[in-house]
Amino acid sequence: MVDLRAIGRISALAAVIALAGCGPSAEQPQQAEMVLPVDVVAVKTESLALTSELPGRIEPMRVAEVRARVAGIVMKKRFEEGADVKAGDLLFQIDPAPLKAAASRAEGDLARAQAGLKEAQARVKRYEPLVKIEAVSQQDYDKASADLNSAQAATRSAQADLETARLNLGYASVTAPISGRVGRALVTEGALVGQGDATLMARIQQLNPIYADFTQTAADALRLRESLKSGSLAEGDGKALTIRVEGTSYERKGALQFADVAVDPGTGQITLRGKFDNADGVLLPGMYVRVNTPQGTDNHAILVPQRAVKRANDGSSHVMVVGADSRAEARSVTTGTMQGSRWQITEGLKAGDQVIVGGLAAVQPGVKVTPTQAQATPTGQKQ
Repeated sequence: MVDLRAIGRISALAAVIALAGCGPSAEQPQQAEMVLPVDVVAVKTESLALTSELPGRIEPMRVAEVRARVAGIVMKKRFEEGADVKAGDLLFQIDPAPLKAAASRAEGDLARAQAGLKEAQARVKRYEPLVKIEAVSQQDYDKASADLNSAQAATRSAQADLETARLNLGYASVTAPISGRVGRALVTEGALVGQGDATLMARIQQLNPIYADFTQTAADALRLRESLKSGSLAEGDGKALTIRVEGTSYERKGALQFADVAVDPGTGQITLRGKFDNADGVLLPGMYVRVNTPQGTDNHAILVPQRAVKRANDGSSHVMVVGADSRAEARSVTTGTMQGSRWQITEGLKAGDQVIVGGLAAVQPGVKVTPTQAQATPTGQKQ
């Protein structure tokens, strides 16, 4: 009788042998790990003068409103609109005829008052010895003395009226109170001015030098003060400023004049003022400018090329660095300000780190890399 269990064992053994014959005849060698060549820059600290670009507006150094100080008819306009004028230049001529007549009348009044004064002085002088011998009553002497005082007062009043009339006659020639650039004429020849109020006739603005008023938030100013106090930032040239006319590449250097002593309660900002040379007259009042102002010096700043910093959709930033075992590693960083073609890194890197700047498209975290020092980029060139 056939042993069925023995037959089963033989069949199983044959199947195992058959399956073994279908496999590879020899063990395959393992695939070599890919190593990517990358360009890197070694992180080092350096001295960095920090600046901040703030919005500002051009303001004239001085503004003078030319107004009529006497009433009258404008006879002549003596200036070219938009031209530069000097203090004392004649701008308008108001009809002087009625003012001359008023001055002449004041001269006559003064002469009459002076004549009355002489008469009163003579009467008192004549009465003085007579009252002592009772040839003139005390009452008459007292009246003569009172008349003298009245004549003296009348003379002073007439003198003042004459001076006023002469001043008014001088005001008929409307002159420039300051040197600067005069705007358009606000009155025409034949206009009646100064009737009831001091009519505005023109404006003069002094444009050289010129001011730029700009603002900084109180919070930023406080942070800067604390950084300087703690020593994390060193004092720089805090008075040197550079302005750039908004929308252009035109720049001009100047100096900080002052910072306001109060914070605007509506905006929470502090107003600062810079003074700039404007001999060529390019800067005009009302222009919007960007003011580059020093914020101290960081003697331990870290800067990396702009191309090394990648930003995520949530606004976070990271760089790729060469980590342990020469493998790429993503490092979260905090950026400060742009300095030319480089980002300032305030957190996340330290001196000696190797930041990958070339070959980034193929680099993923964990990939093994072969670092090569990147060539230095000339200052100011985009990376």
